[in-house]
Amino acid sequence: MTTTSNNVTSASLLGSKVTSYESTTNATTSKSGKEMGKQDFLTLFTAQLQNQNPLDPVKNEAFVAQLAQFSQLEATTNMQTSMDNLVKSLAGERMLNSASLIGLKVAIPDSLSRLDAGGSIEGKIDLPDGASGIMVKVYNEQGGLVQELSAGPQSPGTASLTWDGKDALGNAAPAGLYRLKASAVVNGKTSDVSVNTLATVRSVASNSTDGSVSLEVEGGKTVLLSTVQRVAY
Repeated sequence: MTTTSNNVTSASLLGSKVTSYESTTNATTSKSGKEMGKQDFLTLFTAQLQNQNPLDPVKNEAFVAQLAQFSQLEATTNMQTSMDNLVKSLAGERMLNSASLIGLKVAIPDSLSRLDAGGSIEGKIDLPDGASGIMVKVYNEQGGLVQELSAGPQSPGTASLTWDGKDALGNAAPAGLYRLKASAVVNGKTSDVSVNTLATVRSVASNSTDGSVSLEVEGGKTVLLSTVQRVAY
């Protein structure tokens, strides 16, 4: 008689609890396919403790293991939050530091560079294999050819060049923006090579997706700060 009474009571108790547990589980997991979060884990864990089988309760080892899982989840969540805050902070500092470049000159490949009255424009060409000769053409902002410069054999490395600001007739070119384009003869073949000239930084922008910083220089060209190798006053 006692055994039958206990079985009936236990079955009745388990039946009501199982229904509650299933309802809680469905509510927890029906979040449009989203991953389980910290609060979801805690809700499910609490429901499991409340609805455990009184005839076969959760063992101490299993209980401790689940507590450890929850603690690990909590630590991981806090770490992710801290990392996100750190990334945002570093992005802000990077943007602030980059703003100090506004008004300075940075070396940009194949960009417009300003010629002041009576001044000159310097450029550098990377020639890792050297060259038997180089040709540099100077164009104004409208694309008109202003001057041609040539140089003989170049050793492997970086070749420096200077345009004195004069046109093909030896007259001083008007102040303004100019572009230097070059070609080099390497191993018997002529190919275009980039000329790095100084351009003034006009604005700084930050990419909200990856945190990268880009510089807009005089003439409208935009380059990543990470590609800049030289800064000058």
